[in-house]
Amino acid sequence: MKNLSLPRPEAVLFDFDGILVDSEPMHHRAFNEVLDPLGMAFPWKEYVETYMGFDDRDAFREAFRAKGIDLDDTNLAKLVAAKSEAFLRGLRAGVTAYPGAVPLIETLSAAGTPLALCSGALRADIDPILAQLGVARRFGVIVSADDVRRSKPDPESYALAFRRLAETYSSSLTVPGKSVAVEDTPAGIRSAKSAGLRVLAVTNSYGAGELAEADWIVESLENVRVA
Repeated sequence: MKNLSLPRPEAVLFDFDGILVDSEPMHHRAFNEVLDPLGMAFPWKEYVETYMGFDDRDAFREAFRAKGIDLDDTNLAKLVAAKSEAFLRGLRAGVTAYPGAVPLIETLSAAGTPLALCSGALRADIDPILAQLGVARRFGVIVSADDVRRSKPDPESYALAFRRLAETYSSSLTVPGKSVAVEDTPAGIRSAKSAGLRVLAVTNSYGAGELAEADWIVESLENVRVA
């Protein structure tokens, strides 16, 4: 595939799962580790079609709603904590970054481009992976599921991430439309677009047809060059 020459953005906001690391299978296994004893485990195809893009809270809410079972806040919190523990156990084997992800982050950071991470994952799930990849200090802002009430495709997370970037880099950021979000899901694209950002989509999790709302689509971040 030909390289994409991306016009230099004022800032870049990266999604996490499915963009930096192939962690979605790990999330799927962790969900099922918690749900299987309840008779509510779901196959990979259903995870991709229904749950990918939700944060943990909304994923559990949807799983229980689909079964017609009430889920109160106390039990939801217990499920989220159990799933996070299962996910962290899975991290002990180590993680591998998607090709091109870390080099692009390093290149943008070296050029002085403000960077944010905007994820539906819990901060406790994010930090160990960023540490393993050695890029934790590259992000001036990190917005996780802990920081918002509504998950993607709601624009809350991207709006908050851009607002925090604008506060930190007030002299270099103007409007969201001059910054770029990097996403791999339709829900993430809608979230970023609704927050006014342009979107670069990567076909790590979905085909190009399902990511058509993005401004640019690439097969890998290895193909991206910033002009």
